Amino acid sequence: MLTVGDKFPQFALTAVKGGPEGLGGPGVSFTDVTSASDAGQWKIVFFWPKDFTFVCPTEIAAFGKLAGEFADRDAVVYGVSTDSEFVHLNWRLHNDDIRDLPIPMLADIKRELSSALGILDKDAGVPLRATFIVDPHGTIQWASVNGLNVGRNPAEVLRVLDALQTDELCPCNWEKGQAALKPQELFSAAA
Repeated sequence: MLTVGDKFPQFALTAVKGGPEGLGGPGVSFTDVTSASDAGQWKIVFFWPKDFTFVCPTEIAAFGKLAGEFADRDAVVYGVSTDSEFVHLNWRLHNDDIRDLPIPMLADIKRELSSALGILDKDAGVPLRATFIVDPHGTIQWASVNGLNVGRNPAEVLRVLDALQTDELCPCNWEKGQAALKPQELFSAAA
């Protein structure tokens, strides 16, 4: 699996647009998203195993609820699975939790991005619940992966993004607005 310090792979995928535009139907709802899209911004890229399942919409909806918080931090959020854009659209139309989803749902139907990242479950052949924070230069700054049955915490992803954007030393459970660690102060206090 690619990890911190690795370049995020190049990709070009079809997506269901976020927001009301994504509910317009085929021909209107779809857009192309590439690794060059949203250049110069932080990217949160999270994967789920399959559409029309049980844990996945809880995570997707939670990321959607935080989309404004991520945008305030100059970050875009992309959700990805190996289902097609048509399946994504149908799922949005028929699931109240994600109908108004403000983030795009990317279709990695050839499994190229999932394979390049090394996040396909060996038995099921679907993406694990992987999350990547990618800096504006395309470098992975944080990577996390859960198994197929355990959902992740999007608020923790936001907290880690906040910490990464300080470019300082942030202690355990650090939250935006708290002081970062100052090694020179710690050493002088110990002397």
